[in-house]
Amino acid sequence: MIASVSLAPSNLFSAGEQTGRPNLLIIHTDEHNFRTLGCYRKTLSPNQAFMWGDGNVVDTPHIDALAENGALCTNFYATSPVCTPSRAAFVSGQYPHETGAFSNNEHMKDEVVTFATILGKQGYATGYAGKWHLDGFGKPQWAPKRNFGFLDNRYMFNRGHWKKLTDTPQGPKVDTGLKPSYAVDGATDKNFSTDWLADKTIEFMKMNKDKPFCYMVSIPDPHGPDTVRAPYNTMYSEMKFMKPHTANKSRKDVPSWAAPKGGRDNDAAYFGMVKCIDDNVGKIMKALKAEGLTDNTIVVFTSDHGDLRGEHGRQNKNVPLEGSAKIPFVVQWPAGIKPGKRIDQALGCVDFLPTALGMMSCKTSGKESGRDASAFFLGRSPSDWEDMSILRQGGIEGWVCAVSERYKLVLGPRDVPWLIDKKEDPDELINYAMKTECRDVVRDLSKALDAYHRKHKDPSLNNVKMAYDLSWAIGLEERYDIGNAPKLMPSQNTDWIKKNKKKQKKI
Repeated sequence: MIASVSLAPSNLFSAGEQTGRPNLLIIHTDEHNFRTLGCYRKTLSPNQAFMWGDGNVVDTPHIDALAENGALCTNFYATSPVCTPSRAAFVSGQYPHETGAFSNNEHMKDEVVTFATILGKQGYATGYAGKWHLDGFGKPQWAPKRNFGFLDNRYMFNRGHWKKLTDTPQGPKVDTGLKPSYAVDGATDKNFSTDWLADKTIEFMKMNKDKPFCYMVSIPDPHGPDTVRAPYNTMYSEMKFMKPHTANKSRKDVPSWAAPKGGRDNDAAYFGMVKCIDDNVGKIMKALKAEGLTDNTIVVFTSDHGDLRGEHGRQNKNVPLEGSAKIPFVVQWPAGIKPGKRIDQALGCVDFLPTALGMMSCKTSGKESGRDASAFFLGRSPSDWEDMSILRQGGIEGWVCAVSERYKLVLGPRDVPWLIDKKEDPDELINYAMKTECRDVVRDLSKALDAYHRKHKDPSLNNVKMAYDLSWAIGLEERYDIGNAPKLMPSQNTDWIKKNKKKQKKI
């Protein structure tokens, strides 16, 4: 069962009552490279903005308008750049090893409290449509029984990147005949998944316009397979896509987690999926305006993780490189956020719940591990803020990363500590960790990792090799000696694995 939340209604929404309790609408995509959005390209040098060749861009006026009329976060990261752990962190404000959803297809623990649970207890109408991916292996598995506070979850499916969806008397289904498939033939603006889910979002808003509502729509694109309906399937077919300039780096000069792996799919179709998403954002925003809900609705556009799309000679995600780990995060709220705000501090999915509820002047459950960054959005400066976000690899063990506005420190079980300077080396090819002039930076970031581990007990940092690296990074008393560093050790987390796997099987 989902744990109950005790809140004090008398202290709720003290700042928001003058204008009415704000609605919360989240538009969430899957495996979305931030460089495909115009509002992010504006923040980058041409070398970084046009990664697939000059002029090879998608025009995204509707998502860009959200940024122009609200706030753009330039350093927002997937707490774990894989679907399940990232989504669990986003809805709960907890780290993946705390939610139990540490790898793809793991069940999120019953006791997790989401922002929907909290808002639902305060009279909000709550709902969710689209990909969920927090209830195990069910596929598509419509309307999971464990709704985690999203009471209208009729159009929630557990997992899959379905291209056509439809309503039937028995409920929604994948619109491909007797057996669900990812086929795109016959897709229209009525049954293509992005369009269909946008329509369900509009239906929910209209149905609940007279009360505060919280709705999350999770679009399964632009994740693979790289296919999209007409006319988006040919919209970018004439573009001559170039290999990213980081694609041909040498394997011997980079850590194992950044090694080239090859693979790249249909860039023109990927661009088409992004364009279809942007057009549907426009459709949702037009409906919001028509219902008179724009001013007091917090609209968030974001994703679960990125997609390297050939950068560093890799496809997909699960590495701390920008194309994989950095994600779009744009917020519009005319009643509370001044237009054109840019937030450069490092934030992550785990920070979403406390930040969103902070903007809404709503108490959280107290179980969250993330930070309330609402002051940045509302034009204030939070006290005692540390510009640091923690990322971890999907799974029980793997790399762990501390990231600030400028730097990333990555510790892994197979490699030397790796410091990235995003300003001096935006291509992320150089290791600054052993440079004398960077010792204070390494020490500060490693102290943040140590404090994180002491508080949250991340099993990845129980690894003997990573513990050695963390100790060295904090002290930096002598040059790192890879010859004396422990080699990759057998798992130090046998008991933790057994305990958590046993819990999963009970669900």
